[in-house]
Amino acid sequence: MGTLGTVLSILAALIVGLIAGFFLSQWYFKRYLKLNPPINENMVRAMMTQMGRKPSEKQVRQVMQSMQNAK
Repeated sequence: MGTLGTVLSILAALIVGLIAGFFLSQWYFKRYLKLNPPINENMVRAMMTQMGRKPSEKQVRQVMQSMQNAK
């Protein structure tokens, strides 16, 4: 089998590992987004309403902007 066979088997293992890693990371990321969805404006409005405040559009945009700046 020699050197050529060793190189080809290492190359095949690398390709299979890359393909498996891609699909595994894609599955993990989709699962993460399903469990922890990103916060949008409707969620901010719902939170403010639950706290007993009637949010204006300006307040909602300020909260969203402050969250973007915190990242």
